[in-house]
Amino acid sequence: MTVVAALRDSLGDIVDVAADSLEAARSDRSGHRSPGRPLAIVHAESIAHVQQTMRLATEHRTPVVVRGAGTGLAGAANAGPGEIVLSTARMNRVLEIRPDDLIAVVEPGILNSDLNALLAESGLWWPPDPASRDISTVGGNISTGAGGLLCAKYGVVRDWVLAIDLVLADGRLLRLGHRSVKGVTGLDLTSLVIGSEGTLGVVVGATLKLRRVVEGETCTLTALFSSVRAAAMGSAAITASGVQPAIMELIDAAGLAAVHAYLSLPAPPPATSQLTIQTDGPTARSDADRIAQVLRTAGGEVSLTYDRAEGERLLAIRRSMHGAFASLGTTLIEDVSVPRSALPAMYDEIARIEEQYGLIIPSVAHAGDGNLHPNFVFEGEEVPDIVWAAADDLFRSAIRLGGTLTGEHGIGMLKSRWLSEELGEDQWEIQRQIKRVFDPLGILNPGKVFDHA
Repeated sequence: MTVVAALRDSLGDIVDVAADSLEAARSDRSGHRSPGRPLAIVHAESIAHVQQTMRLATEHRTPVVVRGAGTGLAGAANAGPGEIVLSTARMNRVLEIRPDDLIAVVEPGILNSDLNALLAESGLWWPPDPASRDISTVGGNISTGAGGLLCAKYGVVRDWVLAIDLVLADGRLLRLGHRSVKGVTGLDLTSLVIGSEGTLGVVVGATLKLRRVVEGETCTLTALFSSVRAAAMGSAAITASGVQPAIMELIDAAGLAAVHAYLSLPAPPPATSQLTIQTDGPTARSDADRIAQVLRTAGGEVSLTYDRAEGERLLAIRRSMHGAFASLGTTLIEDVSVPRSALPAMYDEIARIEEQYGLIIPSVAHAGDGNLHPNFVFEGEEVPDIVWAAADDLFRSAIRLGGTLTGEHGIGMLKSRWLSEELGEDQWEIQRQIKRVFDPLGILNPGKVFDHA
């Protein structure tokens, strides 16, 4: 009996072999596709479904690619020939909300924004805020170690997960972590799983750390600068001032022009880059006023609103960046991160690479934590050699400045060839050994992260 027949015999109608479904599973939002269609998609609705899928996959030695909403940007959820897709999108329940303990227990398929809509009824909030929050799942956020716009003040997904339920390659269920805020028994396997991109197991549940909804105003500023370096220096001046914004995003001139065109807004002045900053809480107004003064001193043309709705309209420009770039062609969306003090120098490197390789690389950054998203736009499905050469230069520049290959999107299939260079051979081999402990047959997401793609 083939593995697909065994899956259908055991799991019934949740096993999907429709051509359009299989075709969709070949790609994520990175713009890249696998070389062919996977064998089947299992639309798991329970932990038992996940466990049975993994048992059969182990028995038949068949690779498994875990998939949520398919909104990843590194190709980690792309499935190809000979592989099973294990979708957790239908596992989307909130199992428990505890306002007294400030925790929620959820299944992996719930959308980030849907979770916060439910939590708001109890005056609670899960702070991770990826730009894709309306379409990305909590399980996907955990698997990639997602960040988001609010990282400047509230951190990233890793900071807001207390426990994970994980199904191993052989179908065993592990319950990692704690419901308590503190807990140091044994090794921290919860943190190990966060950002592991489906290579260690299948996330089937999570206990999340919550906050109460922030009381006070929300104030939003935009500051226009004559160059991206000037805007980066403006963000550095805010960090140095000691004021803590909730959001601080930087859009360079090419990116700003693209999103204005995408949203049918008036074109910005040539070469103009923009900082978008939001403050919140009881001191939001005074913080915003101080930031406005810092930015004006740094040469920015500042607009400030105390109106929450107007602030969300301004942030919609930032949240539309991916759609704007995607409208221009196929995008290779990069995700390097550098120390915040090195942000101006990294923009200098991007300008050098643009000139050296004859490319335009529109970029946006979470300026609050030094995470940049340079974008390479091209035609067709294959990344041109010149783009890979420029990307290689970009990655090495970030590492040289004390940074890293990825701040939040992950390695996936797009960056695996550079991972060992950043980690060093010894650490890279130790991480591969750890994967083999969780997945001795190598059936979880092969060709991703630890394999030289």
